[in-house]
Amino acid sequence: MIVERLDHVNIITDRLFETARFYADLLDLEERDGPPHMRPDQVRWMYDQNGIAILHLNSVDFPRQYDREVDPGAETGAIHHVALRCADFDEVKSRLDARRANYKINEVPSAGLKQIFTSDPNNVLLELNFSSA
Repeated sequence: MIVERLDHVNIITDRLFETARFYADLLDLEERDGPPHMRPDQVRWMYDQNGIAILHLNSVDFPRQYDREVDPGAETGAIHHVALRCADFDEVKSRLDARRANYKINEVPSAGLKQIFTSDPNNVLLELNFSSA
């Protein structure tokens, strides 16, 4: 197999710090600076509990090596959603309720799975997956 795992998802946003705070507050991701050549006011990387940067958040004015048209806040083009394996369904649901966020719950008993679908501040659809086994 060539693919080992999903490396990261890059989100270009006109709400950099709001987006970073969303992921930190909702999913306990740790917000850090990007590599030294990247300015902290243009780039925030969000790390999981294993110290892996799974989300790269870039401001719209951050220079990109491969550039293409983006429309922050619009639907995510060909990407329908970003799925994240999560823990503590009740805690995440409680955090969404506290934010008065819109979300939908789905259960897949045959797969031992509970899901929460919600959107981040940029209208990126998230599929949050929880093992119900």
